[in-house]
Amino acid sequence: MGKRYFGTDGIRGQVGKFPITPDFMLKLGWAAGKVFAREGYSKILIGKDTRISGYMFESALEAGLSAAGVDVLLTGPMPTPAIAYLTRTFQANAGIVISASHNPFGDNGIKFFSAEGTKLPDEIEHAIEAQMDLVMTTVDSGMLGKASRIADAAGRYIEFCKATVPLGFNLQGLKIVLDCANGATYHVSPQVLRELGANVIEIASSPDGLNINESCGATSPQRLQKSVVAEAADLGIALDGDGDRVIMVDENGEVVDGDEILFIVTQHMKARGVLSGGVVGTLMSNFGLEQSLKKIGVPFVRANVGDRYVMEKLAEHDWVLGGESSGHVVCRHLTSTGDGTISALQALRAMRETGKSLAELKSGMQKMPQVMINVRMAKKVDVKSVAAIQDAVKSVEAELGSSGRVLLRPSGTEPLVRVMLEGENPEVIQTLCEELAQVVEKTLEALVSEE
Repeated sequence: MGKRYFGTDGIRGQVGKFPITPDFMLKLGWAAGKVFAREGYSKILIGKDTRISGYMFESALEAGLSAAGVDVLLTGPMPTPAIAYLTRTFQANAGIVISASHNPFGDNGIKFFSAEGTKLPDEIEHAIEAQMDLVMTTVDSGMLGKASRIADAAGRYIEFCKATVPLGFNLQGLKIVLDCANGATYHVSPQVLRELGANVIEIASSPDGLNINESCGATSPQRLQKSVVAEAADLGIALDGDGDRVIMVDENGEVVDGDEILFIVTQHMKARGVLSGGVVGTLMSNFGLEQSLKKIGVPFVRANVGDRYVMEKLAEHDWVLGGESSGHVVCRHLTSTGDGTISALQALRAMRETGKSLAELKSGMQKMPQVMINVRMAKKVDVKSVAAIQDAVKSVEAELGSSGRVLLRPSGTEPLVRVMLEGENPEVIQTLCEELAQVVEKTLEALVSEE
C-alpha cells in the first residue's frame, strides 16, 4: 500500500501549500502522538533547522502532540543527526526534525526518527497516515502533554561528535574554513572543530531565517573554494542546511565529494584493520569509487539513490560505511544516520594519522569522467522493458567493457530518463552517451506515436 504523505525522506514541500501548512502540522503532531501513545506514556523530541517557518511548525506540532497526551522535548535549531542522537539518549519514543535539508528557505518538511535514531519503519508511517483520517480529539486536561526545553542540547551533541575520534586526537596547526550553510550547524560544528584545536574560519554561519543554503553550503561550494585559497587554509568543510551532508575542499581549492570522502575513510579504516565488511554506494556513485575499492580489496554494492536505501543495504549486509556522492556519508559504527560533522572528522582523522594532505588522500581514488543527458518523455515508460533501448544499452556496455558503465534512470520528480555513461575516455563516453540518448529519444517517440 502506497503512502499519501510520507516520501523516501519524510514529508516536504513549499511552505503554505498543502501539506506544509500549520493546520496539517497540528493534525500530524496529534496523529503521531496517538500512534506512539498506544504503548502507554510517550515523549517525543522536536528539533529544527534555521528556516523562519520552523517556529510556526514547531508550535503546531507541539500543540498536536500535547492534545494527544504526549510530552514534548524541544531542542531549538539543531542538525538532523543531532536529533537522531538526542532521541536515543533521552529515550524518547520518536524524534521529529523540521527541515527541508538543502532546499531554499521557502520549503520545509518533517522527518521522523525512531527511538533507535533510525528512519521510521513503513508500518508506523502507515499507522500515522491512517490516524490522520480520524477526527482530532483532545485528552482530558489532566492528561495533556507537557513541553520543556533541553537547555544543554548543543553541548551534548558537541561532546558526542568529539567522542567519535580517539582520546587525545587534536587538530592543532590546521586552518579550516567551515561553511555552515546558514543552517542548523552554525552553533555546534565550529565549536566541535575549535575544541579539538583547529583554527576555524567561519563562513555562512549567521542565519537570519531566510538565508539558509543561499549560495553556500554543500550544494554550492564555490564560495568555500575561493575562501580556502584566499586564506591559504589546509582545507574547507561545507555542510548543508540540516547538517547531514558534507562536501570538503582540499588545500588547492578542489572539491572532495561524498564518493571521495567515503573512499578516504574506508581506506584509512582498512589500513588500521578495523573495517567490517564492504561499502554501500548508490546507482549514482562514481565508477571510480567502485574500481578504487576493488583495488584495495573492499567489496562494493549499489543501492537506490537516497540515504534511506543506503542505510537499508548497510543493515542487510551488516556493514558500517556507505554514502552518496552528494555528501551523505554514513558511519554506522559511530551513529545511526548520515552526519556531516562526524563524517568530516573521520576524514580529518585520516589526514592526521597518515600525515597526508586532503589532496594526497583523495588522489588514491581516480574519478571516472561522467556524462549525463536528460531525455524527456511524453508519458511514463519503463525503459527496462523496451527491447530496442535495452539492445542499445548492451551494445554500449560491450564497447565500454570493464572500463565503464551505463545507467538509465527515470527521474523521480520529472518526466525524464537520465542517460548516464562513465568511462576512461571523456570524448568516447560523450559520443556514446549522445548516440544512446538519441536511440532512447527516438524509441520513446515511436512508442507514443503508435498509440
